[in-house]
Amino acid sequence: MQIKTFSAKQIFVLTWWYSYKNDAIICDGAIRSGKTFCLAISFILWAFYEFNFQSFALCGKTIKSLKRNVLAPILPVLTEIGFKYEYKLSENILKIYYGNKTNYFYIFGGKDESSASLIQGMTLSGALFDEVVLMPESFVQQALARCSVAGAKFWFNCNPDNPSHWFYRDWILKKEERNIILVKFYLEDNPSLSRDIILKYHRIYSGSFYERFIQGKWCSCQGLIYPFAQNLFFPREKLFGEEFSDFALSCDYGIINPFSCGLWGKLNKIWYRIDEYYYDSKIEGESRTDEEHFRAIEKLIGNKTISFIAIDPSAAGFITLLRKRNFKVFPAKNNVLEGINNVAQALKLGKIKICNNCKDAMREFSIYKWQNSIRDFPTKENDHAMDDIRYFIMELENNFKENAFFVTAAMR
Repeated sequence: MQIKTFSAKQIFVLTWWYSYKNDAIICDGAIRSGKTFCLAISFILWAFYEFNFQSFALCGKTIKSLKRNVLAPILPVLTEIGFKYEYKLSENILKIYYGNKTNYFYIFGGKDESSASLIQGMTLSGALFDEVVLMPESFVQQALARCSVAGAKFWFNCNPDNPSHWFYRDWILKKEERNIILVKFYLEDNPSLSRDIILKYHRIYSGSFYERFIQGKWCSCQGLIYPFAQNLFFPREKLFGEEFSDFALSCDYGIINPFSCGLWGKLNKIWYRIDEYYYDSKIEGESRTDEEHFRAIEKLIGNKTISFIAIDPSAAGFITLLRKRNFKVFPAKNNVLEGINNVAQALKLGKIKICNNCKDAMREFSIYKWQNSIRDFPTKENDHAMDDIRYFIMELENNFKENAFFVTAAMR
C-alpha cells in the first residue's frame, strides 16, 4: 500500500502527541475525510515511542467493524515501515513488534451496555475508540478507567450525532477542562479524494445526513416533533428571587424505563418547569423502588407546597403511594397526539417555559421524533420527560378553566 501524501490536518494528528501535553484527541467530522486512518497510525506510533511491553485497547462498535475500519487499512502500512505483528484470533490480541519493543493491543467491541464487563480488570496505557458515538457510555467509561499507567492518553474518532449525545455534552463541549485537542475533519482533508468525488458527495446528500456526515455538524435529525423548542429554553437564573404563586408536579413512571418528574412553578399566569428528577436505571446500573423514587421527589419539592401532581395513568401503585402521602393526584388523559398538539401550542404561545437547568427535558426535546413521514405517532424512545410534560398540559386543560386556550388553539 502506497501513500502519496498526507494533508496538513492528517500530519497534525499523526504528530500531536510529540509536541502537545494534552490527555486526549478527538477527530470528528465528515465521512471519508481520512480521520480514522491517520488517527490509528498515530496511536500505534505514539504507543511505541512512549512504551514497551504495555497493553492498549482498540475499541469499535463490534470487533468485525474494527477489523474492517481500522486494522485492515493500517496493518499493511505498519508492515511497510518496519513493524511486525501477530494476531491471536481466539483471544483478539494484536501483538506488534518494532525493533526491540513489543506492545499488546486488545481488540474490543462495545456494542451494548453488557460490553463494559469485557474490559474490567485490565491495566492499560491508552485506548482508541473508533466511532465512539456508537458505543454506550458505560463501556467507554469502563475502558477509560482501565487506563491507569502514567502517561496514558485517549484517542477518539466519530461522525457527529445529535447535540444532546452524551459524548458531545461530556467530551466535546468540555474539551478545555478535560485537556483535549479537537480536530474537525472535512472531505477536503482527505488527499485521496478527487475534486469530482467531493462535489458528488455534496450533491447527492441532503437534510440531517448531509449536515452531519458531509458538513460535520452536530445537529438534530429530521422529523423532530418539537423542532422549534431549542429556541425557547428559559434561563433559570432569571427566576431567582421570584415568588411563584403555585407549584405542581408532572410524572412519567418507570422501573426499567426512565422515571421522569418535573417541578413546575407558576408566575404571572405562566408555568415554568423549574427543576426535574430523572432516573434511568440502565445508566445508573440499578433499579429504584417506589419508596426511593418518592424520597427523590420529596428532595425535589423541598419546602414547597404542591397543588397537584399530573401522572402517568398506568402507574396505579405509585398513584396509591402518593395519595397515602396526602398529595392531590390526577391520572392524566393519555391521548398522545392531542397531548403533543397541546404541548406545542403551549410552548409557542409562551404559556409554559422549560428552564435550561432541566437537562434531560432539553435533551429529549432535541431528539424526540416521529416514527415516519406521516407523523401519526412518535417513536417510543427518548420520550419520558416528553410524556410527563404532556401529562401536565393535559391536566391543565382538563381541570383548570384558565387554561381553556389549549382547546381553542388546537381547533385553529
